[in-house]
Amino acid sequence: MAVLPPVTDTTPNAMTRTVVLSEDPEFLAELSEYLEVLSSPTRLRILRAIEHHPMEIREIATEIDTSYENTKKHLNKLAAAGIIKKEAGLGRETAKGVHPVWKFSLQPGGLESVITSLGVFSGTAVPAGFGDVAARVRTVKSMLTGDEASPMLLLTMGEEDGRVFHLTAGITLLGREDPANAALYNPASDVVLPGSYAAVSRVSRPHARLTRSAGGWRLEDGGSTGQTFVNGAPLGRHETKTVADGDIIDLASGAGSARLVVIGIPGERG
Repeated sequence: MAVLPPVTDTTPNAMTRTVVLSEDPEFLAELSEYLEVLSSPTRLRILRAIEHHPMEIREIATEIDTSYENTKKHLNKLAAAGIIKKEAGLGRETAKGVHPVWKFSLQPGGLESVITSLGVFSGTAVPAGFGDVAARVRTVKSMLTGDEASPMLLLTMGEEDGRVFHLTAGITLLGREDPANAALYNPASDVVLPGSYAAVSRVSRPHARLTRSAGGWRLEDGGSTGQTFVNGAPLGRHETKTVADGDIIDLASGAGSARLVVIGIPGERG
């Protein structure tokens, strides 16, 4: 089964248009299969288990507390969907030596791709007769993130890859820690990254800020030198842009930068 890609249209105003879900039967069949693959709690536990390092089937089965055969069945489903990959590796050492095994890991950007895709589909105008699609998207997102109602940012790069930041305040600062100015951030509500995110320029101010209003959530570049990007498009200094479910925020670029996936923020992009 082909993996359903996120929207990649970069033409002017592309992300502000109403996205209408295709009524093509083949497309809908693929989307249905994709959601079915992800709608199993066991498969989502597998994705979490192998998120940071490859594991063999027996290790995964132990981690998620199910049988070898059941784990293998779910791994095959995930592999067929293109979400995970398997590569030859070495197993644990035994009295007879070390044996080669298959080790499973996420495709590069695996969870990020899944969440981005779900964000795209959750904002579509669903055609008549397919009203269950939006509900199924919300269900899978809830299972994957553990909290559907709360807006959040998922960090997908660097030392703290996989960390979730819940957006609980009206204004959320995003940037690298500043030991010399600790009062700059509120650790309970701001997105504060450790020093290993060296490319995230914060100088004496945060790299960017998110502000919640009646019109949605706006991301503002904080006058950064490393730039702020939304879905790959750079913001000017102090420029603002509305962000929504599935959008990708990059603080700077290259090694030491930070990538955050927007989850649970409804509304049109623009």
